[in-house]
Amino acid sequence: MAGLAVAAGPVRDPAALERLWRGLEAEAGPIPPFRAWTWIGCLAEERYRDPWLVRAEAGGRIVGLALFSRRRGRFCLAESGDAVLDAPFIEHNAPLVAADAGPEVAASLMRAAWGAGARRLVLSGVEEGLAAAAGGVALRRQIRPAPFVALDRVRASGDPLAHLSANARGQLRRSLRRFAEAGEVVLTRAGTEAEALAWLEALIALHQRSWQARGKPGAFADPFMRRFHRELVARALPRGEVDLLRLAAGPDVLGYLYNLRRDGHVCAYQSGFDPAAADPHRKPGLVAHLLAIGRAAGEGMAVYDFLAGEDRYKRSLATGSRDLVWTELVRPRSPLALAAWLRGCLGRRLGRG
Repeated sequence: MAGLAVAAGPVRDPAALERLWRGLEAEAGPIPPFRAWTWIGCLAEERYRDPWLVRAEAGGRIVGLALFSRRRGRFCLAESGDAVLDAPFIEHNAPLVAADAGPEVAASLMRAAWGAGARRLVLSGVEEGLAAAAGGVALRRQIRPAPFVALDRVRASGDPLAHLSANARGQLRRSLRRFAEAGEVVLTRAGTEAEALAWLEALIALHQRSWQARGKPGAFADPFMRRFHRELVARALPRGEVDLLRLAAGPDVLGYLYNLRRDGHVCAYQSGFDPAAADPHRKPGLVAHLLAIGRAAGEGMAVYDFLAGEDRYKRSLATGSRDLVWTELVRPRSPLALAAWLRGCLGRRLGRG
């Protein structure tokens, strides 16, 4: 982009940053929920202890923004760098850029973080191209597939079961029949903030019970996680950026889905189901997602995204997958970069051996 100027500096006025971010959102075209201020700005003053903003301008207008939290030499993109505060787990992470901006704008924003004093760059849930464009040497790197359903395929067939394997179709039809014995199987969207927050609490209780029965702490073990999502739901519901969905069969509540949504992109973020409702012939999670996929397709949405993870139910329902990267980069030619290079060489050598 001609005349591109990039500058970085600390955030002094959070309210001004929100106005700036919301203004660029209007020019950014379709973005996933995790790049909207609804997510980025949720409890921002608590999450970003030392926030730094990198901004790109061209032709007298802002064309790109990247928010980092600075923590002991690390610049963390849209995260705090603290494990508890980052428990909400961002995905499809990237700078916010104008729709007419070329890929060099996002790359310039990332590289500017090095010039602002970053010794390490922490990028969570980004596309591989962005991680490569940021420069630096990977000190750690993890690639995770994120399965999704292309909803145009569902609309073309008129049946959310049509693209599934014969085995998956059989499981879902059997589950629907078994649940229907108690009454009509219905997926309902919370219509008010009070209802959405009540359903969120019910989801959390079911989620925690299920995970703790397996000896795991569960996603909502820390109070901050619950507080973050209560605030997020309150912010997102009036903007149509969240769905709290309840699955019921007649009078029986089977469980809940918590989905984020923005510009045709639905993200299946979290869920909670009654363990008593599940058995080899009744799969409430599969049924809930199937009905949510059908609902999203009917609303004209573009993609139903299961987010990162290789869970079997995701693979069963998905039409495709994309890779997301979690990486920590260090400056080239630094001692840590040399150590990472040597470690990589040793790993390759041992692999050949």
